[in-house]
Amino acid sequence: MAKIGDLEVYPLNLGGNVFGWTADEERSFAVLDAYAAAGGNFVDTADAYMARVPGNSGGESETIIGNWLARRGRRDDIVIATKVGSWDKRPGVTAKNIREAAEDSLRRLRTDHIDLYYAHRDIADAPLEETLGAFDELVRAGKVRYLGASNYSASRLAEALSISDREGFARYAAVQPHYNLVERGYEQELAPLVAKEGLATLPYFALAKGFLTGKYRSREAGGSPRAEGAVAYLDHRGERVLEALDDISAAHSTTPAAVALAWLAAQPTVAAPIASARNEEQLADLIASVELRLTETDLAQLDDASQ
Repeated sequence: MAKIGDLEVYPLNLGGNVFGWTADEERSFAVLDAYAAAGGNFVDTADAYMARVPGNSGGESETIIGNWLARRGRRDDIVIATKVGSWDKRPGVTAKNIREAAEDSLRRLRTDHIDLYYAHRDIADAPLEETLGAFDELVRAGKVRYLGASNYSASRLAEALSISDREGFARYAAVQPHYNLVERGYEQELAPLVAKEGLATLPYFALAKGFLTGKYRSREAGGSPRAEGAVAYLDHRGERVLEALDDISAAHSTTPAAVALAWLAAQPTVAAPIASARNEEQLADLIASVELRLTETDLAQLDDASQ
C-alpha cells in the first residue's frame, strides 16, 4: 500500500471520470466491485465529472460512487478523492464556492467526509490565502482529511505551501499532475519540489488518454470517445514508446498498459497512478500493473524510448 499522510491507499488510483460517461451506473458498479475485490480502496472523482457529456449536468460520477458506497456498505474502507473548481455550475476556488461545493460533493457521495479534496485547477479568481483558508476550515471541521493540488505549477505550489506554513493552515499533501511516459514535463520543476516537501503524486492521464494501451496505432483508429486524443501521440517518439512497451510486455507476459502504469508507479514521488476502466476487462489490465516489477533494464529502455 502507498501512503498519503496516514491514509493507506492501493497503488492504483481508480479514475471515476468514465462513470456517467462511457460507463453507466450498472457498468460503473461492476468496475467498482471488481476493483474492491482485487484489494483496491482508492477512487478519484470530481464535481465536474461528467458535465460536458451531452445529457449530463455535472456531478454524475460522484453520484454513482456515492450510490455504490451506500449500497455496498463500503464507505469505511474506501478512500475517496474529489475536486472543486472546474465545474461551470460551481466555478473557481473562492471561499464561498469551496464551502458550497464541498457540501454538494458530500451530499452526492453520501458521506460526512472527503478523504482527499483537491483544488482542481489553479484558478486566479481568489487570493491563495482565501482558497487555503477555506480548505483549512473544512479540515478543522472534519469534513476533509487531506488536501491536494491538481494542475499547479511548481512556483504556485511553493507559494501555497509557504502561505499554509505561515498561517498555520492545513497544507497540500498531494499533487495531481499530467504525467506519463509521453508527458514528462512534471519531472522538470514540480517533481523536485514535491520530493523536497514530502508530498504524494497521483498522476492523471497515466495511459495518455489510452495511447499507452497500444490500442491506437494508426490515425484511422476509432471506436472510442478518447481515440482523437490518443492518436495525437502517434509520432516517431510515440512509436518508439509503443515498441518498447511491446517488447517489455511480451517479456513479462502482460500488456502494454500494465507496463506503462508500472513504469509510472516506479518513478520517485509517485504514490499511485490514476487510470480508469469502463468495464471489468479493461480493469484487469490496470490491476496487473500493481504486482508487476520492472527490471532496471526495463525502466531504462522505457526512459530512452520516451526521451
